[in-house]
Amino acid sequence: MRLPEHGANSKRLYASMNIPLPEEVLDFSENCNPVGPPPSIVEAWPELLTTLNSYPDPDGQPFLFAVSTFHQVEERQVLVGNGAAELLSLLAGHYRGKRVLLIDPTFSEYRATLIANGAEVVSLQANETDGFQLPMQRILESLPKVNAIYICTPNNPTGILPTKSELLKIIEAAKKSGTDVVLDEAFIDFVDEAKSFISQVANYPNLLIVRSMTKMYAIPGIRLGYLIAHPKRIESLKLRASHWHVNGLAAEIGVWCLREDAYREQAIQHAQRERLKMKQFLRSHDCKVLDSSANYLVMKPKQDGKKLYHDLLKQGIVLRHSENFRGMDGRWLRIGMKSEKMMDTLREAMDQWFKEQ
Repeated sequence: MRLPEHGANSKRLYASMNIPLPEEVLDFSENCNPVGPPPSIVEAWPELLTTLNSYPDPDGQPFLFAVSTFHQVEERQVLVGNGAAELLSLLAGHYRGKRVLLIDPTFSEYRATLIANGAEVVSLQANETDGFQLPMQRILESLPKVNAIYICTPNNPTGILPTKSELLKIIEAAKKSGTDVVLDEAFIDFVDEAKSFISQVANYPNLLIVRSMTKMYAIPGIRLGYLIAHPKRIESLKLRASHWHVNGLAAEIGVWCLREDAYREQAIQHAQRERLKMKQFLRSHDCKVLDSSANYLVMKPKQDGKKLYHDLLKQGIVLRHSENFRGMDGRWLRIGMKSEKMMDTLREAMDQWFKEQ
């Protein structure tokens, strides 16, 4: 039985496990903002629809300009993409025949796209006993032996955000060894934009930063992301992208999203509140919970985590399994922070489960 490797695939998940799909499914396996897209996008929908009868700008305008303004970088430092997934695939093509270091457990798409593009993946396993913190000494020792390292900040699935000093130490060492550092900041906007390393790109030609619009703005159906790096790196990656690879509707929606300061702040505050409540609840039931900085957390129950996962599925509650996260192996479960009502429902179901074990 092979489980889907990503969240937000409830129908596929139930089918793969031969479990009847309940009438109502509460999905905690994906990590998008639970309030949905910004209301301004809904209000602007008639205007946005006018983009459908025109070919999109090949560079992703006007979103390209919006990103460069938002982050105060030059447009030539930005590559707009059809979601972060496309950008990761373009990057992987650049590393064909080269060695790339991954720190497990981490986002499965890194390995999938790298292997599909003929790169050699070198793995380091973060220790569970250390709370899956970055194995700094082993990383620094490995950098001269690889062409690139991918680091997810905050990490998916653990939610752990490496410190600024840790990342700078890696970036500095990688610069000396001629190693690229790819930082995936897909969830950094749920933490604090000040924690982003985009401001460091001008100082390090070996630094590439991938960003996603999907999570914060709850627009997974409109694929949109961007990569910020040295202009020469952007030029090289653009050659691999197809013409019109970002649709015009997505490019317009992205502009509206980046204007949403209050929306972002509300999302950050909500994630912090619900994460704290969930963490306290789980620890009161003797679960191990990592100190996540993102809009999700991972936990390992004192009892059988796989049984908890399956039992909740039968009730129409979907958590994110960890079968494909190396070193977690299904024993840990990831929980996305949803609406207050959904989180209350989850705690009620889990509380009953813990009492019955």
